Amino acid sequence: MPDLIAQLDAGKLLVFTLVLTRVSGLVMTAPVFSSTNVPIHVRAILAAAISVLIMPSQWNATLADPGTTLQYAVYIGSELVVGLTLGLGIVILFSGIQLAGQVIGQLGGLMLADLFDPSSGESSPLVSHLLLLTSLAVFLLIGGHRMVLSALLDTFTALPIGSGAIPTGIGQTFVVLAAQSFSLAIRAAAPLVAALLLSTLVMGLISRTLPQLNILVVGFGINAMVAFGTLALVIGVAVWVFQRQVEPSLELICQSLKVPTPGR
Repeated sequence: MPDLIAQLDAGKLLVFTLVLTRVSGLVMTAPVFSSTNVPIHVRAILAAAISVLIMPSQWNATLADPGTTLQYAVYIGSELVVGLTLGLGIVILFSGIQLAGQVIGQLGGLMLADLFDPSSGESSPLVSHLLLLTSLAVFLLIGGHRMVLSALLDTFTALPIGSGAIPTGIGQTFVVLAAQSFSLAIRAAAPLVAALLLSTLVMGLISRTLPQLNILVVGFGINAMVAFGTLALVIGVAVWVFQRQVEPSLELICQSLKVPTPGR
């Protein structure tokens, strides 16, 4: 016991704070880990627990004395960027499926039934919330949380603790991820958008044929029924499109951090 206490010098404490910073960047932003439904102290305990588990692999890490508070802040900032890059990259992917839900809600006349989303602090359509929760379930089922944690572990090899190196090309990676997320939203919402446009066209023809029929009164109800009916049929397609996009997006994030893709 005295030998263990002797090893816990200021250097080891410095290494632990940097490990905790990198892990906290991921826990603060990544889906599932950063859910606001989980109390903040529970998330803090989770970040500390993961850091304790990682610490033995970094026990012999050599780290130069920062010397000044400014240099220590540089260390903290570089570690935080690594964790945030992993977490925000996955968040951008999930934003695509949320965008698909918003498009469906607007075209289907479901925007009046908004639901407050505590994770974003804004109101979102019920369809958007449904697709988000379904995507989170699929993300867990395919082991997405394990892949993210595996990528985090690999960053400690590619970007050693205290190196102060910030990966280049992160901005370009986020631009590509945003484009992929927008493409995901279009592919996920395409079947419902096509069905709703066809429904609108049919109602337009009916209003021309039967002018005495107030199409505005029944139009919203018909659009809502078409939206829910089509969603029940194609929600599996939207989730399948999302599931196919998880691995390429994670691979792109890992390439920007110069770490191997988990599972390969």
